Amino acid sequence: MDLFSEKTILSVSRLTALLRGVLEENFEQVWVQGEVSNLSQPSSGHLYFSLKDSGAQLRCVMFKGAARNLKFRPADGMALITRGRISVYDQRGEYQLICEYLEPAGVGALQAAFAQLKGRLAGEGLFDDRHKRALPCLPRRIGVITSATGAAIHDILNVLKRRFAALEILLYPVRVQGEGAALEIARAV
Repeated sequence: MDLFSEKTILSVSRLTALLRGVLEENFEQVWVQGEVSNLSQPSSGHLYFSLKDSGAQLRCVMFKGAARNLKFRPADGMALITRGRISVYDQRGEYQLICEYLEPAGVGALQAAFAQLKGRLAGEGLFDDRHKRALPCLPRRIGVITSATGAAIHDILNVLKRRFAALEILLYPVRVQGEGAALEIARAV
């Protein structure tokens, strides 16, 4: 089909479907940096926001499953880097970025995210003395969270058995890198 001939007339649905094909096939994974605006997080747990710079803005959504893994809370005005894929919403004829990963942009922003998390945890009282326990002189049990097949686990087990033969070792095998590793490690803790 010659889309540029004078007589080719497309329905809105057909044109939108063609555009969706071009965008979704060519932007399956894209990294974007911008400033957050119009952030909202309804009870569904999804994050809706726009990323903008001086010349444009892009609608974004991060679904609950991915948003749950965030180590910081995005806020309006925060500079972010995100990885995602472009999706077209036919009914409105709009495209958006479906975000799978977010990180603060720059070292200063990372520091701000850490301070924000620390402040939130302190606000919940998690650093209060009433939660702290004295460390035993010699522990009776140690939990190890790492890959079950890596060299690190063998080194750890050899040293612990050599130095503390009576020690109970609880092994929690997890992926230590790649997709889903952070969630597995968090669950093991």
